[in-house]
Amino acid sequence: MPIARLPQLELHYVRQGGGEPLLMIMGMSGTHLHWGEPFRAELERDFDVIAYDHRGVGQSSRVEAPFTISELADDAAGLMDALELESAHVMGISMGGMVAQELVLRHPERVRTLALGCTYAGGPGSSLTGQDVISELSSSMLSGDRERAIRTAWEVNVSPAFAIGQATYETFADIARQLPVAVPVIMAQAQAVGGHDTSARLPEIRVPTLVIHGTEDRMLPVGNAQVIARAIPGARLEVMAGVGHLFFWEEPERSAALVRELTGVPVSSSAPPR
Repeated sequence: MPIARLPQLELHYVRQGGGEPLLMIMGMSGTHLHWGEPFRAELERDFDVIAYDHRGVGQSSRVEAPFTISELADDAAGLMDALELESAHVMGISMGGMVAQELVLRHPERVRTLALGCTYAGGPGSSLTGQDVISELSSSMLSGDRERAIRTAWEVNVSPAFAIGQATYETFADIARQLPVAVPVIMAQAQAVGGHDTSARLPEIRVPTLVIHGTEDRMLPVGNAQVIARAIPGARLEVMAGVGHLFFWEEPERSAALVRELTGVPVSSSAPPR
């Protein structure tokens, strides 16, 4: 499997499709598989899609100490160096959206366009996950019942209407079983999220930016998107009615179309595989 060797660690990644590079930054407790086949396949028709696992996840280097969102952003820049990419379109969701914010602020020349999904900036008007959801997730993870933990994660990450789809749930559950993320790694990620605050610096972002959020998001309330979109000059806000945190699972074609519109990449009937 492809491994990028950075100065201080190694990151596992997958690269598929053809066209302009699109770096995909996953959220907390997620892996490269969590982008879901329908959404990823839509993007791979038109982009050279690069998805990777954060430090501590999958075949990437183990976590030995606490880390920050800024350090995860430097990981992303290091991956681009290893792949010899001067710049790329960047999409980050949830914690990955926080990493993407830091990436464009720390390395503005590396980001062509910026898509921020279901994420958070910190500062006035922003809000993290509610205590009720944290309690649900914590109790399921600490129960020792892996299947209960997967089911709970599913139910808090998608809208109630979407959660009842058994076939889609089984796909999600299979991904979680294939590549589980250790609880200590998730806790380290949560600690990093708690220290994230780009709110005062968002006006410095000068690349075309899209902010996407679902109205039924229980993980990070939709008000976060409004805060971010107001702060970034010229940002486009796309609110998906009735959609939960994993908007790209619920609306994969629409989500991919929004990314294409942002980047200006035309729709193609097919793209050469890498």
